[in-house]
Amino acid sequence: MARPSFRDRFLTPPVARAIMSPLGIVLFGAASAGAILVGAPIAVAAGVGVLAWGGRVFSAVPRAAKRGDRIEPFTLSDPWRSYVVGAQQSKERFDRMVHDMASGPLKDRLSDLASRLDDGVAESWRIARRGNDISGALARLDTVSAQAELAELRAATGNAIPERSMAKTIEALEAQIASANRLQRTADDAQSRLRLLDARFDELVARGVEVSIGSGDTDVLGNDVDGLVTELESLRMALEETNAAEGGIEGLPGTWPPS
Repeated sequence: MARPSFRDRFLTPPVARAIMSPLGIVLFGAASAGAILVGAPIAVAAGVGVLAWGGRVFSAVPRAAKRGDRIEPFTLSDPWRSYVVGAQQSKERFDRMVHDMASGPLKDRLSDLASRLDDGVAESWRIARRGNDISGALARLDTVSAQAELAELRAATGNAIPERSMAKTIEALEAQIASANRLQRTADDAQSRLRLLDARFDELVARGVEVSIGSGDTDVLGNDVDGLVTELESLRMALEETNAAEGGIEGLPGTWPPS
């Protein structure tokens, strides 16, 4: 299977979501308004807005996996490490199966699918690395203290309207706790989905064995391999969007993936 073209990567669910995402619309409005405020004509301001929106959409295009990317699962904590190791082991079994096949069109076809599975392993690594970052940031957030302080302030005010400074403190504590809760839900969801996709790696290896002995359909297997990689790309994009939304939390990197 040929590596996906830019067109193939553009016509994917992550890009479709980015086109209609609230963040893209906000970027368009903010960029246009900013241009108008500095005196740009309306047509130029609209163009600036389109560029900002287009940049958001372009950033959602799944990146082609880079050959030679170094995958180092043992730099991660569990469970993220185990997901990457599981994907690598599944891919190694698929490679051994292809290696043991007799030369011919079927082996060539499965070799192409093995190349596509490399993209999936790379996406699993990126997702796990991001999940590990989120888990690390959560470990550094002292939500217990924040909740205790919030409870104390609420008890002190009772039913009375708090003074301005206290109200601002309550608002900041609530925002901190809400952000931590969102990150925890994101990490939990990512773990659940990555665990499922890891199991699908194993399933595809088993089905690859069937195909290798002539009892399976290579086209169906190819579609399912593409589907797996696309789902991994979608999960990675969702985590990147979380990074954009929660970048102000202490301990969470402002850009991802790291260079």
